Amino acid sequence: MAVIAVAGGPGAPGATTAALALLLAWPLESGRRVLLVEADPDGGAVLAGALEGRVDAVYGLRNLAVADRRGLLAETIWEQLIDLSPEGTAERLLLPGLTDPTQAPGLAYTWEPLVDLLHGLEPQGYDVIVDLGRSGATGVSAVLARRADVVAVTVRTTLRGLSSARPRLAALAEDLATAGTGVDALGLLLVAEGPYSGPEVAREFGLPVLGLLPHATRTARVLSDGGDITDRRFIRSELMRTARSAADEVQLLVRRRRQRLAPTAAPVPAQLTAAARTGTAAQPPTAVHAQPPVPTPQAAAPTAYRPVEGEQPSYTPPQPVGPVITTGPVAPLAGLAPQPAAPAPFPGHVQQPQSPQSPQPPYGPQAGYGAYDQQGGFTPYDQQSGAAYDQQPGYVRPEPEDDGRFPLQQPAVTPDQTRPNGPQPYNPGEVLRAR
Repeated sequence: MAVIAVAGGPGAPGATTAALALLLAWPLESGRRVLLVEADPDGGAVLAGALEGRVDAVYGLRNLAVADRRGLLAETIWEQLIDLSPEGTAERLLLPGLTDPTQAPGLAYTWEPLVDLLHGLEPQGYDVIVDLGRSGATGVSAVLARRADVVAVTVRTTLRGLSSARPRLAALAEDLATAGTGVDALGLLLVAEGPYSGPEVAREFGLPVLGLLPHATRTARVLSDGGDITDRRFIRSELMRTARSAADEVQLLVRRRRQRLAPTAAPVPAQLTAAARTGTAAQPPTAVHAQPPVPTPQAAAPTAYRPVEGEQPSYTPPQPVGPVITTGPVAPLAGLAPQPAAPAPFPGHVQQPQSPQSPQPPYGPQAGYGAYDQQGGFTPYDQQSGAAYDQQPGYVRPEPEDDGRFPLQQPAVTPDQTRPNGPQPYNPGEVLRAR
């Protein structure tokens, strides 16, 4: 459906806890999944918190920096996912965050390809929740907030929480207006800890309240420090009920913004708006999807290719292969990536073209093998026996020396050189030239 960014601020307002609550309470249609990405540059907290160290810190966001440099970002992200579904159905997934804040500079050039990849998961049936933490909405990772469909800022309703959130909200609104998708993408996730109500905070900041979470310390500790998320008391707690209402309100805001950006989309049904306002769980929105625009008569869709009767097709399109999902309570998942079809085998009757080779010259006297003498004459010989062919017309055998060999060619010596050592030149630096 969309990419939702959850941001925090000074004073630990509970951004990661709110993001986990949204992950577990997110309404899913049949065949859809939701993914939580820990993108806090200060480091992730779910592995040591909600998972209580049951999964080794070898999976997560830090491995994507190396994969992006190698051009394997889209393949590696599937190997880093962890299943958080209570039933182990791989519907609610987690991409763990950094284990050390010093790893954040290595992702400076990976944030933008990552957000492009996350937006590309929507056609595959994924909703994405990005936990930006305290500082993820600023700096080099601000592109995650700028490209998000909705940015929900977690704020405590205390005087200290509201005072520290005011400058952060003003800077974030200005950044979204100038470099993002617009100020209307910004909303508030309030934690009802102080005396200020939701309408008062919304009127003071001029921003909509997407959800009002209770300050339930005992229930929130299950998400922050670990616990049984399958317990009925946790599922029916006030925190999870308000998280479901907040998820419905976030989805409603996404549809309203897309309706504004695409006027041809279908309007949001009134019953969904009423359900989000009253806080009741909405029905699976099977009929509330935005309808695609009707194509104009001028833009005719191209017809598919149909082979002529009797023609043998030279290529068989690959058939789609469903993903093989390896599930588990909290096990890394590498089978969720779309599996490409295996390439068709090369036909055996088609031979690879071979490069033409030059014919080998004949071996023997016809090849013209032999040796040159001092006068420039050519002496052919047999490759098998070595006997000279002196029967050829015009051939004169050279007279052998005393040792029975042909004399070696001596270097030329200039007249001004002395030769105390025989025929060799005296000057060692003289360039030797053959006669």
